[in-house]
Amino acid sequence: MIIESTVEVKGKLSKGFEEILTPDALEFLEMLHTKFNNRREELLLARTERQKRIDAGELPDFLEETAHIRQSDWKVESIPQDLQLRRVEITGPVDRKMVINALNSGANVFMADFEDATSPTWENLLEGQLNLRDAIRRDIDFTVQNGKTYRLNEKVAVLLVRPRGWHLTEKHLTIGGKPVSASLFDFGLYFFHNAKELIARQTGPYFYLPKLESHLEARLWNDVFVAAQEALGIPVGTIKVTVLIETILAAFEMDEIMYELREHIVGLNAGRWDYIFSAIKKFRNHKDRVFPDRTAVTMQVPFMKAYTDLLVKTCHKRGAHAMGGMAAFIPNRHDPAINKTAFEKVAADKAFEARNGFDGTWVAHPDLVKVAKAAFDEVLGDKPHQKEVLRDDVDVKAADLLNFRMDGASITEAGLRLNINVGIMYLGNWLCGTGAAAIHNLMEDAATAEISRAQVWQWLHHDHTKTADGQEITEARVLQLIKEETEHIKEEVGLARFKNCHFERASQLFSELVLSKCFVEFLTLPAYKYID
Repeated sequence: MIIESTVEVKGKLSKGFEEILTPDALEFLEMLHTKFNNRREELLLARTERQKRIDAGELPDFLEETAHIRQSDWKVESIPQDLQLRRVEITGPVDRKMVINALNSGANVFMADFEDATSPTWENLLEGQLNLRDAIRRDIDFTVQNGKTYRLNEKVAVLLVRPRGWHLTEKHLTIGGKPVSASLFDFGLYFFHNAKELIARQTGPYFYLPKLESHLEARLWNDVFVAAQEALGIPVGTIKVTVLIETILAAFEMDEIMYELREHIVGLNAGRWDYIFSAIKKFRNHKDRVFPDRTAVTMQVPFMKAYTDLLVKTCHKRGAHAMGGMAAFIPNRHDPAINKTAFEKVAADKAFEARNGFDGTWVAHPDLVKVAKAAFDEVLGDKPHQKEVLRDDVDVKAADLLNFRMDGASITEAGLRLNINVGIMYLGNWLCGTGAAAIHNLMEDAATAEISRAQVWQWLHHDHTKTADGQEITEARVLQLIKEETEHIKEEVGLARFKNCHFERASQLFSELVLSKCFVEFLTLPAYKYID
């Protein structure tokens, strides 16, 4: 269907979608695409060139040319009142029931996620835009088969939205024959339809920005924001964003990222799972940096502790919020013992974050809101944040961010099997339209699936890597374990769901990813062609 001379909608126009894909909204997207897509593509090429230099032995470091930004005294600009208290933030996909439950969860903030927690089917994305539009206007409900109806409470969480990253495109909308940036698609439609309504309701268009690898990528986002606000006649600086520091390269440019976005930024978030994936990915070809089981990569290991300490120090120095990482546990309705142990671990993790200076944290399930809140209440009392904690004790060097030493940790048969199982389970759910999947009492999203397949690739592609029991990790062994775990999954989910959700295809895709000679940057890139 041709809307404009250069804009073509290739996705099915289901009921209500025309309310989002209006001519004016598509014209707005076309403006953003025309102004910024070439720069986006140039920055993606720069990522590739940077990876080549790392493969050749160049280690990341703090940038000499931006030392003046790190050393000078500046602050981020004003932070709205409704973003001052962010003690607990809940995250999740944009389906209708989740949107209602998350906004009602008692968390301070709900991050509605078009990225890692949403399988980017056309239906999911457009229905998500409709759901958020309706929620903002308090015109949303949901009735399940047993007749129970979900509606918004009087008091709800503040809404933030995470668009997809710069590396992704949206194949269902082309402009000038090219797929539009998924970032611009998600951001643009949400902003165009809701910015003025949000302002009228004494809040604003607030966002989380994922997967940035440099301050130049932050600069691009800032320029997008300025153009978008000017196009709608909204004062520049109305948009407010929190940036996820979830790539190891971004950790070296936290000051610079905030500086580029200083009119719009209110905080940084320690996106721990993607950060671990990024560390494995960037140093995948370095034999001396092979990681042990992912369960051994805790927040106390040197490179994770250095990164989070630096994040708190950097944020508070600039007057911004420092947000902690995800607690992904999903309560088990049938085993109180599992819940007791898990809740204790979550409480300890959140207490650790609060004591280290974080102003708030993430959870994946409503039952964890009280657990996380109690940990932060214990440290913060009645203060909305603790930005006065400047962490002058922290002096992180480049070597600290690259210190991957994990004493006593190893690669185990169980760890190898878990990675294979989780990778296939997640891909099967993703292909079936579910981006946030409950697997083994954890809410797994694309980030943890990325860790799983990246570790198997790394272990397989360095000769003579062995598990703790002395067995070498070979292609034949990995293929045998993939076959065994695929059978286990078939037994667990049942034959009908196994077929309907394409778990066989997921298994094959996982095999291709880990056996490929060249590391695939994101598993969602090859998987995207299999969804509508």
